[in-house]
Order: sequence, then structure tokens, then C-alpha cells
Amino acid sequence: MKSKKSARIGLALGVIAVLVWSLGPLYWSMVASFTPPLDITDHVFHYFPVRPTLEHYGHLLGATSVTQGNITESVWPQFSRALVNSVITVTAATLVTVALAAFGAYAFVRLRFPGRNALFALVVATLAIPAYTVMIPLFRLMVSMQLVDTYVGVTLIYVSAFLPLALWLMRSIYQSMPLSLEEAAWIDGAGRLYTLVRIVMPLAAPGLIASAMLTFLSAWGQFMVPLVFSPTMATKPLTVLIPEFIGKNYVDYGLMNAAGMLAILPPLLVVLFMNRFLISGLTAGSGK
Repeated sequence: MKSKKSARIGLALGVIAVLVWSLGPLYWSMVASFTPPLDITDHVFHYFPVRPTLEHYGHLLGATSVTQGNITESVWPQFSRALVNSVITVTAATLVTVALAAFGAYAFVRLRFPGRNALFALVVATLAIPAYTVMIPLFRLMVSMQLVDTYVGVTLIYVSAFLPLALWLMRSIYQSMPLSLEEAAWIDGAGRLYTLVRIVMPLAAPGLIASAMLTFLSAWGQFMVPLVFSPTMATKPLTVLIPEFIGKNYVDYGLMNAAGMLAILPPLLVVLFMNRFLISGLTAGSGK
């Protein structure tokens, strides 16, 4: 009995430690976003805002202006533009990745062509290549194609980075689906494309949603890629804009943390509402 009780206590302490480690920075960021600038730089750490304020959120949403030195400006135009850029590039990358994975994985499973398994292995093997090793040649390629600082360029990079994982996931799901369903449709006169779109894809919907979620969450949190390939406000996302709130002689911690709290809302909503599809999609291909 004592050993079981000790095990439960140890498990509970372990869970608490993991929660504190994972949620502690997020909680501190939330507290800082509601804390006045003078209180943030106070030597005494406060677990709760002593004088809660919406000043930082007002700066971001254009209700008030930010003053740094002798310059007073509104942050809203930059923040809104970066938010739109993030939504456009991430959404486009998600849609293209899921579409290519849906059709490409089906080809790897159902179509017979020379080198099928070897080609798939090469595509999946790209997951092991560090992004930094291809950054310079990829940048030269994008410059030659005039795709730097464009939505198309950033979207293509995201697709090339996250498509192998989506292909891997969808291939396992298609392999777990019985071929008899498709054969029955073919006997009734349905073509392969019609069978894929009207029969196979609806059954593989959890996998498609899981692929979309993984792509969306991964692309939304990207920093190095847009830092290099989106240098101006034309396509600069939130992940690159937020660190720029660090001035030459002043770091606006409250503004950075408020922007971070707003930036995590889209992925947080995606996870909250689509979590059940993520779990079912990741486990859909675990057995036949």
C-alpha cells in the first residue's frame, strides 16, 4: 500500500513539475502583458499584476500610441499587417500541403510505378535534413526566381518543409483502408479520381485534418524562414515582428508579451476545436 501511495505521490509531483515547466513561461507572459512598464522592471517579482492595465493591448490594437524617446507612433498598422501576412502564408501552405499529401500519398499506395518505395523513402528522408544546411542555397534559388519577400516564395518553402510529414501520415492512413471499397466503386463504373475524392477522402478526413493541423501549427511558429525570406512588412509575419519591439536603448517587455498572447490565439483555437481530429488522425493508420 505504501509503495502504491508513494508511486501516486511521485506521479502527481512529476505531473505538477511538467505543468509548471510548460505553462510557467506562458503564465509569466500573460502577467507581463497586463503589467505597467515600470512594474515589469521592478526588482521585486510579482506573481499577479499589482496594477493591472490594458495599456499594452491598447498600443497593439491602435487605441493608443507608443512613445520611445522622442518618437510617438501607432503599432497597429504593423501588427495588423503582420497578422494578415501570417494568416495568408500559413493558410495557403496548409491548403497546398494537405491537397498534395492527399493525392500524392494515394499515388504512393495504390499506383504501381518503378522506384515507388525508394522515391517515398527519399521524400521522407528530407525530414532529417536541418533547415540551416539548405538555407543559403535555397535563398540563392529564391533570389534567382524573384520569390524573396513574396507570399508565393514563403508558401513554397513551408510546403516543401511540411509535405513529407503529411505524406507519411496520409500514406499510413490509405494503407489501413480496405481496397474492397474502391474496387466496388470501380465495378460500378467510377473512375479512380472520382473514387478518391468521393469515397476515399471522406473516410480519410481525420487524417487530412490532422495533417492540416500539424502543418498550420508548425508554419505559424516559424521564425528563421520568414526572418530570411520575408525581410520587409510586405510579407513579414508576427513571429518576426514581435522581436522588433526591442529598441536600441529600451525593451518593451509588456508590448512583446501582449503581442505574444494575441499571436497564440489562432493556434490555440485550432487545437481546442480540432484536437479530437488530431488524435484520431494520428492513430488512424496504426492498424488495419
